[in-house]
This record gives sequence, C-alpha cells and structure tokens, in this order.
Amino acid sequence: MLDFLPSPVKGALSFIGYLLNTICLTVPLILTSILKSIIPFKGLIVLLDKFLIWIATLWISINGLNCDLFNKIDWQVNGLTQLKKKDWYLVISNHQSWVDILVLQKIFNRKIPMLKFFLKKELIWVPFLGLAWWALDFPFMKRYSKKFLEANPHLKGKDLERTRKACEKFKHTPVSVMNFVEGTRFTPEKHKRQNSPFARLLLPKAGGIAFVLGSMGEYLHNIVNVAIAYPDGVPTFWDYISGKTKQIIVDVDVFPVNERLIGDYFNNDGYKQQFCDWLNQIWQEKDKKLKELLFYDQPDQSPAWSGQSHVKKLKN
Repeated sequence: MLDFLPSPVKGALSFIGYLLNTICLTVPLILTSILKSIIPFKGLIVLLDKFLIWIATLWISINGLNCDLFNKIDWQVNGLTQLKKKDWYLVISNHQSWVDILVLQKIFNRKIPMLKFFLKKELIWVPFLGLAWWALDFPFMKRYSKKFLEANPHLKGKDLERTRKACEKFKHTPVSVMNFVEGTRFTPEKHKRQNSPFARLLLPKAGGIAFVLGSMGEYLHNIVNVAIAYPDGVPTFWDYISGKTKQIIVDVDVFPVNERLIGDYFNNDGYKQQFCDWLNQIWQEKDKKLKELLFYDQPDQSPAWSGQSHVKKLKN
C-alpha cells in the first residue's frame, strides 16, 4: 500500500501502471483477434474467444491491483452474492463519471461474465483501448439525430440494425451487456436542462435496453440494477488514481427477466407504454436508493438537487 505518497506522485505512478498494463495486453488481444478472423474452424474460434476474455479479465484484475496499491478506498458493496459467473446479464446503472466504468469492472470482475458496452463509433480511435474494444467484439454504434434522419431517410433504422447484429454475437458465450440508461453522464447542467423529475438522475432512455431485451430475451436471464454513489463527490479519473476518492458505495439488485419485459418496443404502443412505466418505476426507486446511500449517516441532510414529486412519461 503506497497511500502515504503525495497525491501527484500516486497519480503519476498509478497512471503509468494503467498505461503499461493497457499497452502490454492490447498487443496479444489484437494478434489473437486477427488470428480468429482468418481461421475457419468454429471450435478453434471458440477457444480463441475464451483466450481473449481471459486477457481482458487479466487486464481488469491488474487495474484493480493498481487501484488498491495507490488508494485506500472504503468500498461499500452490497448484493454481489446473488451473481453467477456463467449466466447472461443485462447490467443497468446510473452514470456520473468515467470512473463508473472502472468501478463496475472492479466489483464485477470474475463474478459475472465480462461487461460489454455499446460504444460510440468515434471511440474506436482511442489509443490502444479502441483496438482492444474492437478485438473483444464491443459493438460500436453510430447514432443519427432526428434532423439528420429527416434529411437522410434511407438511414432510418440503421442503428437498430447494428444493435441487432451486435446482439447476435452475444448469444454464443455468456456475457454481461452493460447499458448506462441515461445515455450520458449526470451533471447539474444536464439535469436542469432536462427538467428531470429525479433528484440525482437524468431521464432514462428506454429504447436501447428494450431492444436488447427484445433481441436477446431468450438468453438474458437476469437484470443487474446498479446504483453507484460517491459520498466525497463525483471523482474525475485523476481523483480516482491519485487517492482523492476515499469512499465508493455500490448497491446491486438482481431480478429475473420475465415475459412482460420482452416485446416490440418500436411497433407495439401498448408494450412501449408498459416498458416505459416499468423503467420509470426502476428509476424512482434508484433515486431513493441514491439518497439513502449518500446520506445514510446524515439522515437530516437535504439532497444535493431537488427533483419534482412526479415521474414523467419517457420519450424514445
């Protein structure tokens, strides 16, 4: 434990550790992925997929050791005993910082199948990580604005088609499909701009997870609902690696995927309304949970941002 070092030194050494780990393990990832793409034997492809996941798991494990070496974080994590290593999961979470990804990877590593995120297409250009995500079959999505689709109607539905193809890849090996339902990181400015009815959350977007459930409902057995709270304030990546983050609280709730959660979100108005109502209820409960987690030792303290008392219907 090197927590005694000054914050700038801890941050610099920790960053070097993350960088070296990423560079060293990205190289075998890419080489293995290229080999997988040219080999015609399905059995060998399955073995190479397992090897790719093993490399990624090792990368996450080393990052976890790096965190523990330079940081003395009080981790308060509840609900992990409900999870299994060999199962299909849809993981949904609130989103406040890029640190959320490191937190989720650390707490779920070797407890559920590796998390796979839907990423913006532009992220493939991130040095080393972009190629690593590509090698691990992370789906890269290109989202079109409503205005752009009006000008280019032939592209309507292309993003859903890409999602469908991505989900097809997930049906052969247990996987945890990760979705930040708000679609972006929470900030007070975004919260105010949305006029969000939730105190600590942005409006959830139902279309993405509804489509994943519709495409993979027969495989996805459970939904993992995660609430992440930072009592010291939402950290930046530098805060996290330099020892400024002292406590992280994570609450995990698991519930089964049932028939009511599977349907055609884009063509069945009845199912769409039912799904939106269900997600609104989940988000209401998550908002209350975050208040409990943040102020569990300060019951009389008011919330940081006050929301409306009602829940708005979601829009796609």
